[in-house]
Amino acid sequence: MKENVFEILMYLFEHYFQDAVDLDPNRTQIESDLRDAGFSDPQIFKALAWIDALAERRDLPVSAHGPAAIRIYTTAEAARLDVECRGFLLFLEQAGILGAGSRELVIDRLMDLDDDPIGLDELKWVVLMVLFSQPGQEEACASMESLLFEPPYPTKH
Repeated sequence: MKENVFEILMYLFEHYFQDAVDLDPNRTQIESDLRDAGFSDPQIFKALAWIDALAERRDLPVSAHGPAAIRIYTTAEAARLDVECRGFLLFLEQAGILGAGSRELVIDRLMDLDDDPIGLDELKWVVLMVLFSQPGQEEACASMESLLFEPPYPTKH
C-alpha cells in the first residue's frame, strides 16, 4: 500500500480529532489502530511527529490581522506550492479566515509533509487541521469547512 504522511493525517482527522489535537493519552492505541489500518511504522511516526509539531504551536498567536503585507515565498515553498495554492492562501487571508500567523503555521505544516508538490485539496485539509487545532478559531474553522465541503457555485439541473 502506497501511503504518505498526508493520508495518515486524513485518517487521524476523520477518526480521532474530536475537540483538539491531543494524541498523547492514547498514543499506543492510535499507533496500533494505524498499523491495523495498513500504515507502516515509519510513516506513522512521521505523521505523529507532524501532529506533535502542530500541537506545540497550539498556544501561539495565529489570528492577529496586522497591516496588509505581501508574503514572499522561498524557492522551496514556491516549488511545493503552485500558483493556485499560493493564490488560495492569499484569498483565505483576504477573507479573514487566516491571519499572518496562521498562514505561516499552515505553510510550515505543508512544508513538513512528504516531498511531493502540494495540491489544492491537500492545502485545504491542512488549513482545516491547523484552524481546528487552534483555540478561538471556531468561526474561521467553520468558514474553511464550508469552503471545503460546499460547492463553490450552484449547479444547474
